[in-house]
Amino acid sequence: MENEKAFVRHFFQAGVPQPEKLDIIAQHFHEKLIDKHDHLLSEGKISQEYLLLESGFMRAYSLDTEGDEVTTAFYGAGQPVFDVASFFMHTPAKESIQALAPCSGWVISFDDLNKLFHSIPEFREVGRGILVKGYASLKLRMQSMITETAETRYAMLLHSNPEIFRQAPLKHIASYLGITDSSLSRIRRDISRQHK
Repeated sequence: MENEKAFVRHFFQAGVPQPEKLDIIAQHFHEKLIDKHDHLLSEGKISQEYLLLESGFMRAYSLDTEGDEVTTAFYGAGQPVFDVASFFMHTPAKESIQALAPCSGWVISFDDLNKLFHSIPEFREVGRGILVKGYASLKLRMQSMITETAETRYAMLLHSNPEIFRQAPLKHIASYLGITDSSLSRIRRDISRQHK
């Protein structure tokens, strides 16, 4: 089991250094494979799984009032993937989570996650840290959409997460940045000219 679930053990090792506790945690995770374009979660369903993404690339998206997809998040290898509100509050998800490439990872159920939170305080602290980091990131993104220009948002995303530009179609990146496809193309052209 140790080799099979090495990714899970490594993910939590910094916060839970005791091997015996890592063994208990790893036992509750199960491998999950997701084909390209398939969904981990569909809007309207209740999120049942907390996924640690080992390989691949995913995005979350919602439908706007016109029925168009708006990308709300991207997830790369080494990140947890789940709808926080739906998973913890057992409410229908307001967004969908889709694989943009073949994905593999490790999932745990809400009940098993809660059992571990109650029985292993170090694991609970790791979980709390993940939630705080996620909330802070969301808050910064919301503020950026209000206070930064599209060009600045593009430059910040390119600097902080260049993998997105290798993995995601431009239409998804444009909707994530809150701009049209043509605006994104113009920004990319302008930046390319500046660096010639």
